[in-house]
Amino acid sequence: MSTPRQILLEGLWTNNPGLIQLLGICPLLAVSNSLVNGLGLGIATLFVLILSNLMVSLGRHWLHQDFRLPVFVLIIATLVTVVELTAQAWFFDLWLSLGIFLPLIVTNCVILARADAFASRQPPLVAMLDGFAQGLGFALVLAILGGLREIIGRGTLFSGAEQLLGPTAAAMEWRVSEGGFLLALLPPGAFIGLALLVALRQWLIAYRKQLTIETAGKRTAPQE
Repeated sequence: MSTPRQILLEGLWTNNPGLIQLLGICPLLAVSNSLVNGLGLGIATLFVLILSNLMVSLGRHWLHQDFRLPVFVLIIATLVTVVELTAQAWFFDLWLSLGIFLPLIVTNCVILARADAFASRQPPLVAMLDGFAQGLGFALVLAILGGLREIIGRGTLFSGAEQLLGPTAAAMEWRVSEGGFLLALLPPGAFIGLALLVALRQWLIAYRKQLTIETAGKRTAPQE
């Protein structure tokens, strides 16, 4: 069994669903045109991941292998319905902004994959931690990509914050420049942005590895 630290590290870095597994790419690319939209979908996905992992783990001893996947989908669909109705009731503008991609959380491969590969084999607390780690990793990629695209494309950050945090949050909007680069808000900009994030992660790993090798070489080098 993995330690809590390993589970968190896997979801956030070593096996991040958005940068490594490349799952849930459709909503990740389509919704990440602003920081608020990215955070909204990321929080919704995080909620569904934690609770679906918990429910799958609690019922793992009673589910037969032949029909476990339909049950997993039913659990996920129920939770997504709760999230969508809650957003429609309390965050209506955000619900309109996210559109079809909120109910499409049901089809997010990250959720079903974690339910089948991890939660169905682990105790509840461990399964919830995995859901939190994977969901947080996915939400962070959404937020970072959304924030970068918003800054480059509109010259703002936290535009529409009142959709997520209430009317008083409108003052949080930060204008970086008066104009923007439209490509960042279009579909090609989403692909380019995600590719750059993946490349940055790979560069950081290679740089850290090279730094470790150089440090080890200095330690083992003979002293004059």
